[in-house]
Amino acid sequence: MIKAGILGGGQLGRMLLQEAANYPVITHVMENDADCPAAKLCHHFFKGDITRYEEVMQFGEGLDVLTIEIENVNVEALFDLEEKGVKIIPRPAALHTIKNKILQKEFYQKHEIPTAPFKILSDRNELNSHVDMLPAVHKLATGGYDGKGVQIIRKEEDIALGFDAPSVLEKMIPIQKEIAITVAVGQGGQTAVYPPVEMVFDPVLNLLDFQLCPASIPEKVLWKAEAMAISVARNLGSAGLFAVEMFVDGNENVWVNETAPRVHNSGHHTIEAHYSSQFDMLWRIMLNYPLGNTAYIMPSIMINILGAAGYSGEAQPEGLEEVLSIPNAFVHLYGKRETKPGRKMGHATVISNERQELIHQANRIRTTLSIKGSKAI
Repeated sequence: MIKAGILGGGQLGRMLLQEAANYPVITHVMENDADCPAAKLCHHFFKGDITRYEEVMQFGEGLDVLTIEIENVNVEALFDLEEKGVKIIPRPAALHTIKNKILQKEFYQKHEIPTAPFKILSDRNELNSHVDMLPAVHKLATGGYDGKGVQIIRKEEDIALGFDAPSVLEKMIPIQKEIAITVAVGQGGQTAVYPPVEMVFDPVLNLLDFQLCPASIPEKVLWKAEAMAISVARNLGSAGLFAVEMFVDGNENVWVNETAPRVHNSGHHTIEAHYSSQFDMLWRIMLNYPLGNTAYIMPSIMINILGAAGYSGEAQPEGLEEVLSIPNAFVHLYGKRETKPGRKMGHATVISNERQELIHQANRIRTTLSIKGSKAI
């Protein structure tokens, strides 16, 4: 049996473990929280800090293959584990590039992959020298996730909202649609591409609200987007799963926004709606099996289930029974004990050949299912 490790024990690790039950693998998870969503589903749980060199080394030694469910890991340890013969997916060099938004943007520029015009800044003060870039998006080089570490700077008066740390300032693209394409790269370099999803974000929380698959885009845009996503994945020079988020503007130009080198929120619908889910695909890659079939069985919509506003404390779902009565809906709750406003607590996927049915049921789920906490705040 292959010994496989996952750094991080959140919902992505949990769903990866649910798929691992189908394969000949012994699973190991490291996370600082013994009550994390993945803790009860793995064969071996190690309580530890994924950002600490010594702890990652101790966890990884003796494993056959190791992956991540979040970028915020100690990459130096992964480089050393790779030298010791542990298969790291994605490779530490690819993770090093993607983990830092400055290096990520320079990577797109180097490989002539269209991305928003940008400037690299060392502190907030430098924003004053680039007012000609406004309106722009200011992104921390490291540490940002799920909408954190991103600030829109629309005018000069907003500069005080910027980050006083190494960062990227990106010219705002006039976005018509946001899409994402996930590319699977096998250990032998073979690729498989998932159909694009169309993403709609919560404008307040800056989190993915819901997404439709396949995205409704012209064929010319699809070809461009697929070519760009494959170029990103291949130039990273690593096996793995790469979710490439892109903007489409009013002139049907496509721009790469960011890449996630792992299973990703934009791929959750694949569990029910595709022949090989993103989680199944990553196990195929890690265990060096043939890549799965990325085609969709039926169009889908995926809705994030967030912690309800005004509540925190012990999670208490409301409306679950009604949503489970929808015959073409599938609910995934992540097993998080504590909720707070805007926290990702689960997702629901609806499959149907009728786009209007997808949107109708998504809105029904949104207004019916809520995760409230034991305390009003």
